[in-house]
Amino acid sequence: MTNDAQPLAPKAFPVSWDQFHRDARALAWRLAGHGEWHAIVCITRGGLVPAAIVARELGIRIIETVGVASYHDYKDQGELQVIKEVNQNVIDMDGGQGAGVLIIDDLVDTGKTARIVRDMLPKAHFATVYAKPKGRPLVDTFITEVSQDTWIYFPWDMGFAFQPPISKQTEG
Repeated sequence: MTNDAQPLAPKAFPVSWDQFHRDARALAWRLAGHGEWHAIVCITRGGLVPAAIVARELGIRIIETVGVASYHDYKDQGELQVIKEVNQNVIDMDGGQGAGVLIIDDLVDTGKTARIVRDMLPKAHFATVYAKPKGRPLVDTFITEVSQDTWIYFPWDMGFAFQPPISKQTEG
């Protein structure tokens, strides 16, 4: 789902590939004790990478996607649109409404995307790697909470570049 809205203050939280992999594996470890999962529904695009890691670690073979678009230019949040629905066979598993299904995303931010997907699969278990306070009540399991005004820079969004020291970022 990747950061629903621009931050109030530019607090940067860059995440490396190594760190993201460790955090996604920690999420899988935590989920392993919560029951038997039959499928994953990942929220594209941010949920693709953690879903692959969780699926590997938990031996889950059925991976479905749901597409909800909120960013239209990576700056301003537009109206949310479901651009790809969840396959009905996945919704109907284990008695329906997403029972036995994990919903996976990289981040819950304001919770707007999470609310749409949660409404589609009310009995599913919602898990994210990172959570911000506004969206946190909508997820069942997460690894790291960051403040609402923190902007997470995911490894798939970054290249190698100089990072100024934090003291230089807060001056002025």
